[in-house]
Amino acid sequence: MSRITVALFAALTCLSANVLADGITGEAGAGLSYQPHDPTGSRHDIRPVPYLDLDWGDVSLSTDDGLTWSALKTNGFSAGPFLNYLPGRTANGSLQGLHDVPDMGVIGGFVQYAPADFWRVFASVGEAVGGPQGVVGRAGGEIGYPLGGGVIGSSNLTAHFADGQQNQAFYGVSAAASQASGIARYNAGGGLQNVALTQSFEFPLAAHWSLLTSASWIHLTGSAADSSIVKQVGQQDQGEVQAAVAYKFD
Repeated sequence: MSRITVALFAALTCLSANVLADGITGEAGAGLSYQPHDPTGSRHDIRPVPYLDLDWGDVSLSTDDGLTWSALKTNGFSAGPFLNYLPGRTANGSLQGLHDVPDMGVIGGFVQYAPADFWRVFASVGEAVGGPQGVVGRAGGEIGYPLGGGVIGSSNLTAHFADGQQNQAFYGVSAAASQASGIARYNAGGGLQNVALTQSFEFPLAAHWSLLTSASWIHLTGSAADSSIVKQVGQQDQGEVQAAVAYKFD
């Protein structure tokens, strides 16, 4: 792990007692997701998923952003370190013969501009640890809006980036793997990996309880879209649907 990674990890874990003493606000729950089995879209699975959108002062924990600490916060602008989770891949089914990719952690830094509660723009870059080394990043924007009857909608557009080492882990095919799987050999490069558009809705159920739904369209680009795995057994355009029940903390 690089010195920068160690420093970020130390900064995130050395939180003051005052921050932790602040009350928890936000929502937490659980649900189900119908999502791609792996980033190439070789098939779709139904999986249980947590829903998290919690704040402790300047510390936040969310399903999408992971654990973040707004070490710098002023006039709607915030920046600091983050920890997040990057799911791996099991090479079975149509991927038989390829290598498994273990689940990984990502540690890095983020910046965000959110002058109001209902919209934000953000960017982050981090280093993958606990699996294939490499750099991943994302940039995007989100806007929320009331729809009446207590229903809240939100739209999110996010672009994901990765270097060649990370893309090779998921989209590359070595000579040995090609022979074992029947999928053509391919060397993946870095750059823009995909663009994801997500539409979400929150429906009130009872005091403190809500139903949250979302639907995402994921479009692979660049080296990821050109992968022989995607062309032979995957999908360049993928879909994901989620639903969860969450409790709101005041």
